[in-house]
Amino acid sequence: MNFIQKHIKPILSDQKPDYVLLILASILFITGMIFSYSLSIFTVDYFDYNQFHFLIRQAFVGFIAIFIMFFFAHIRPEVLFDKYKIGWFLFGFFIILMSVMPFLPASFVTQSGGANRWIRLPGFSLSPVEFFKIGFIYFLAFSFNRKFIGINKVSFTQELKMLLPYFFIFSIAVFLIAVLQKDLGQVVLLGTVLFVMLIFANRSAKLFVMIITTAIAGVITLILLAPHRVNRLQSWWSSVQDSILAIFPESIATVLRVKDFPEPYQVSNSLNAIYHGGWFGVDLSNGAMKLGFLSEVHIDFVLAGITEEIGLVGLSFIVVLFITLILRILRISRRIENSKYHLFSLGIAIMLVVAFIINSYGIAGIIPIKGIAVPFLSYGGSSVLSLGIALGLVLSISTNMKKEY
Repeated sequence: MNFIQKHIKPILSDQKPDYVLLILASILFITGMIFSYSLSIFTVDYFDYNQFHFLIRQAFVGFIAIFIMFFFAHIRPEVLFDKYKIGWFLFGFFIILMSVMPFLPASFVTQSGGANRWIRLPGFSLSPVEFFKIGFIYFLAFSFNRKFIGINKVSFTQELKMLLPYFFIFSIAVFLIAVLQKDLGQVVLLGTVLFVMLIFANRSAKLFVMIITTAIAGVITLILLAPHRVNRLQSWWSSVQDSILAIFPESIATVLRVKDFPEPYQVSNSLNAIYHGGWFGVDLSNGAMKLGFLSEVHIDFVLAGITEEIGLVGLSFIVVLFITLILRILRISRRIENSKYHLFSLGIAIMLVVAFIINSYGIAGIIPIKGIAVPFLSYGGSSVLSLGIALGLVLSISTNMKKEY
């Protein structure tokens, strides 16, 4: 009893967390578990896995994530952020881990497209970038709160000097993720988070014009330096060029048109899966495109697989749950007086929205495909655990919300 009074009670929050957010996140995690079973049937058969191979793994990490959310939800945010410095650990430890990955023996890493993206551990693989994203958002929230909040009247030169350390750190992240891991999608996500959080830190319009110009130049450079990105872009353009070039004069359209380039079969099969599902789907586990026609359907193309099985109506229900979850996070961010907590909650909401948009636009052929996991739904332990930590921290922050009158 004395131990509880001395050590446990001081870290517990006196106010209730946002249980609606906890329930919404738990439902989405469980939905991801269900489809990790339903959509992985071809992979299970191809590699001769146990029938419940992916379900067991996803359920294991999923329920750990739910437990983390529930546990963090009842802890004071100052304990998690200031005493135990979870945000700083995620930022510092995982950027170091990404830095040493290229030098690890082949037996310790898993390659994807010629790049080391996962670290092999007993029984599972760890993707450091998923956890680094949470730490990066905390770093921005903590630092912006100290340097920018309440400071408006500074010259453009002074403002630029204030931002140079952030551009330097972001450049390191670009090198580690986009160059060494060949993962441009995660860099685009982190850059968008940085940009939006700067908006809420009240920076000048001149700064944003410069950032946008630099970002466009940087993305173009990263694409041109990697032949596989150029091929992917040409492949995507071949599938959308007819509808876009129709509005241009023929002389311009002829120059911009890509000839004799195959359309991306993955996107074609993804669209076929969505079309096949129709309004109400073909029923759970009865999808056809997952049977070898659409690779990694339980990971990168999970939204297409879900739509085929439960239809646009079922997908719309999932999207409504997701939007409601985002609105709950933004509600927490709006009602928090502490600017650091406000910016962190906002950053997590931006991260989730951008990841969902990049993936959904990719499978629909609106933008080139990027290997970004769909929050809650894509199979992957690192993604699920990092989300559990991120939302657990937001739930902890929710205990400090102002009451609405």
